[in-house]
Amino acid sequence: MPKLATRPVQVGRLTFGGGKFQVLAGPCSVESEAQFRQTAEQVRKSGATLLRGGIFKLRTDPQSFQGLGLEALDFVHRVAQENGLSLVSEVTDPRQIESLHDRVDLFQVGTRNMYNYALLKELGHARKPVLLKRGFSALVEEWVLAARYVTDGGNPDVILCERGIRSFEKITRNTLDLSSVVWIKQNTEFPVMVDPSHATGVRDLVGPLALASVAAGADGLLIETHPDPAKALSDGPQALDFAAFDALMHRVRELCAFMNRPLENPS
Repeated sequence: MPKLATRPVQVGRLTFGGGKFQVLAGPCSVESEAQFRQTAEQVRKSGATLLRGGIFKLRTDPQSFQGLGLEALDFVHRVAQENGLSLVSEVTDPRQIESLHDRVDLFQVGTRNMYNYALLKELGHARKPVLLKRGFSALVEEWVLAARYVTDGGNPDVILCERGIRSFEKITRNTLDLSSVVWIKQNTEFPVMVDPSHATGVRDLVGPLALASVAAGADGLLIETHPDPAKALSDGPQALDFAAFDALMHRVRELCAFMNRPLENPS
């Protein structure tokens, strides 16, 4: 069976699946304007091209931090613009789409919402690129079919994101399935990224699996970074501090150059 050509997806001035490699980075949750601004400045300095920041967070524990919500929307948008970075943030409910639409460059659909077909249908009408994470127990076929809910609604701009799946193994938060990345590239038109932060849940494992993802042919990475991971309100154990993130970006840049898929220039 011949390999399908990846359909490039435009996100702001950036192109996913067009030959260059993209890195999205930022905190799991936006905790304050100061924290987000500090992170954005470092993300740009280290050479990432998109800024990630969650303002709505779905959490297993209802007592856990759920995000700042709409009160953070204005300053999150402003910080991204001031740093010249495209912004990606998670949408968790169809009612949030209108508020987020003109402030973000890329809608993220998290693992828990991969099966939220009502949300996916609405995003099909949104005319805004969508980053669709794989459900933590989803078959690759189910993941691709979830993407079709968006494309069948009239929005062809979907980027898939492998973030690990639940398995019997307990040494990592999830089990990273890089075979899915190769299969997606060979059998679908979708660009595909990898989130080694959620896949491992262990910051010391993020770097090696990020590099493995580049080698497997992914179109980009989603990396969690935080000014002080020990004090993060969500997912601190998997977040890289700024020094570790900068070091990883140097290694990613070198590997991308070797594989003739240069890292997108943030400028």
